[in-house]
Amino acid sequence: MMAVTGDETETGTSGDLTACQLQNTGSSLPQGGAETSTQEFVKSANPSQKREHRLMKNREAARECRRKKKEYVKCLENRVAVLENQNKTLIEELRSLKDIYRHKVE
Repeated sequence: MMAVTGDETETGTSGDLTACQLQNTGSSLPQGGAETSTQEFVKSANPSQKREHRLMKNREAARECRRKKKEYVKCLENRVAVLENQNKTLIEELRSLKDIYRHKVE
């Protein structure tokens, strides 16, 4: 029977969610020079173009937020599965140790 310390997960990394959370830290949003051109566009655009641009950026941000939330929920579901397996293993180990103890006492 194998002892479980509580630090193992499916991938063998530490028991917390940081490994899962750090997996996809990259953003799909443009960086660097794109921000400057966006600022210039917003300054020179008419109000309807500005509104459309703002709505587009908001849609992109919402899409990214939904993706991250979905990934986070998957990580939590995986963590639940790992912990359930560890719990079953520990229960079996406890039963085994209780049986060994009973036989020694008798």
